[in-house]
Amino acid sequence: MKVRVLVGTRKGAFILTSNDARQRWEIQGPLFGGWEIYHLKGSSVDPNRLYASQTSSWFGQVIQRSSDGGKTWEQPGTPPGESMITEEGMPKGESNKFAYDTSSVTGKPLTTHQWYDGTQHPWEFKRVWHLEPSLTDPDTIYAGVEDAALFKSTDGGQTWQELAGLRACSGANWSPGAGGMCLHTILLDPNNDKRIFVAISAAGVFRTDDGGISWKPINQGLKSDYIPDPDAEVGHCVHRIAFHTSQADVLFMQKHWDVMRSDNAGDSWYEVSGDLPSDFGFPIVVHAHEPETIFVIPIKSDSEHYPPEGKLRVYRSRTGGNQWEALTDGLPQQHCYVNVLRDAMAVDSLQQCGIYFGTTGGQVYVSADAGDSWQPIVRDLPAVLSVEVQTIA
Repeated sequence: MKVRVLVGTRKGAFILTSNDARQRWEIQGPLFGGWEIYHLKGSSVDPNRLYASQTSSWFGQVIQRSSDGGKTWEQPGTPPGESMITEEGMPKGESNKFAYDTSSVTGKPLTTHQWYDGTQHPWEFKRVWHLEPSLTDPDTIYAGVEDAALFKSTDGGQTWQELAGLRACSGANWSPGAGGMCLHTILLDPNNDKRIFVAISAAGVFRTDDGGISWKPINQGLKSDYIPDPDAEVGHCVHRIAFHTSQADVLFMQKHWDVMRSDNAGDSWYEVSGDLPSDFGFPIVVHAHEPETIFVIPIKSDSEHYPPEGKLRVYRSRTGGNQWEALTDGLPQQHCYVNVLRDAMAVDSLQQCGIYFGTTGGQVYVSADAGDSWQPIVRDLPAVLSVEVQTIA
């Protein structure tokens, strides 16, 4: 077995490869050096198919695709043999064209959204935050973007179509969080190909049961004191959601404040922060083989984005929340002031489940024993934006 860790950073992408011992690593990169790689993810159907979200304030947004495990890349929509960049320095292919559906499924234009202060703002496409390949087809992929919307491609990223029913259900009332109004999480239910969950900052969690035609907010039980209506149906700053593939009705959430759980596919939520030193954080993941074992990385507060007491600690709950244990072996326990972003933590599917995370300080850590001990794979990368893992036979 081989493990491939896909790392997106502020200044390029890196691919880290090891065998199942996960002790020695080969490091490939930087790929797309100098570009922000918000997300890099591989297909679960074809391990050689990778997708990357490449963005720049100067050149804009590009989707990159690899069909050989990251050795070579192409921008979908660029004619074979031609440069991906024009003489003016702009992306040439079709992969950077994400057009909002302003007619929407309701037949009424959806061109503005309302901030908490009541002001109206136009929808503006900025970047792709998250890419989620289909569980059945390597050419089908979903993209979560800022300003928040969900797009789908069925031709390997060459063309994109918005699933406009999502914005139609309540988008006019969405407001951005501190990091922007981004759709950052996409969960595809492996047991129901019509069900998709998405999370948006700062709007909340939404679910479709008909493949993306219609959507509904699923935020009952969430409470956010910093918005005009703390119990509102939409407006909650959700940082990340996760589930175990064997029980996709059980969802776990790291919210702006609070770690939450739902046992009914998001219809209602309750808090499971328990004895954590802080219930603020960004990532949350579930053990590959233990559906009730979850991991979070607490951060001191929403204004102090670093670990409490300067100690980098991963917390594990084997009971689905409330009871937590600190995992510190191999992690710095003094003078550590890094952050771990929402897409920067992942697990592999080996028998002894591995846990991975990357920091804004450029370290990528691995635990080959489900969190009991940690070691750095690499240090001194650019700030890490995302970490994904492939387990390859």
